[in-house]
Amino acid sequence: MKKISVLIADDHTIVRIGLRTLLSYAEDIEVVGEARNGEQAVRETVRLSPDVVVMDLAMPKKDGVEATREILELRPLTRVLILTSYGTSDGIAHALEVGAAGAMMKTADDEKIVATIRKIAAGGTCISPDIQRQLEANPPIPRLSARQLEVLKMVVDGKTSKEIASVLGIRPDSVDAVTRALFEKMNVSSRTEAVAIALRKQLVKT
Repeated sequence: MKKISVLIADDHTIVRIGLRTLLSYAEDIEVVGEARNGEQAVRETVRLSPDVVVMDLAMPKKDGVEATREILELRPLTRVLILTSYGTSDGIAHALEVGAAGAMMKTADDEKIVATIRKIAAGGTCISPDIQRQLEANPPIPRLSARQLEVLKMVVDGKTSKEIASVLGIRPDSVDAVTRALFEKMNVSSRTEAVAIALRKQLVKT
């Protein structure tokens, strides 16, 4: 019997140990590698070609969304399962948008995690009911560009357009253009609304 090969990507050692131990009891699953950040997850996936990557969202160097996108570009036959304790729907939604086959919370039952890995390895998809409810209750905003995130962070910090322009080395009217596009994506009409959503959805680190 060919075993399902799994790579575990999580920046917390205790989580990786726990998942490896859990999966060791499944006769049809073999953990072939681990990664402690997004860059390593991509590198190890390319090297090992696992059937499934169990991917955390909030990781250093490269987050789970970007790592998922790169993995599926480089190894399109690999399936990605998002396993997260992340507090907002946006990261989960964006990971699904770039091709993750499923998403569930780290608080899920052990048996459910194993069953989901099997389902995804067989070509299925799975979004757990609690994540589905979260996505419906807190609809994500479209993924922001790197420049939009830069500007949003400075808006949250209270900087004016002139101050942002000085930091970025661009004209204030260019900052205003980025801000308008940013507000349109966020479906807001003021800096106050943008700051409130940015903090609630943890779009920027403060």
